[in-house]
Amino acid sequence: MPKMHFSALLFACFTAFSLNVAAVESKSQPETVAEVQVASVNLNTADADTLQSELVGIGQVKAQAIVDHRNTNGPFASVDELLEVKGIGPATLEKNRARMSVN
Repeated sequence: MPKMHFSALLFACFTAFSLNVAAVESKSQPETVAEVQVASVNLNTADADTLQSELVGIGQVKAQAIVDHRNTNGPFASVDELLEVKGIGPATLEKNRARMSVN
């Protein structure tokens, strides 16, 4: 009988501890997710430095290629035309779609 009481007491302690840990973990997580404001970079007016600093996966060489393409072929009519620039693929375009405009 004493073993049974000890087991029950031990079970109660572990249960209380696990419930307490679960409550603490749920309180530490944010209740709402804040929206992140993303700056819009105009592909038709931004210089290479701006393109490099504001776009993900765009370094100095790709930024200059975007500017060179724009100078050679005229302004971009849509963000999708960025795929015509050497070194810019669909993944890079999708990562930056919300950050770019052609207005």
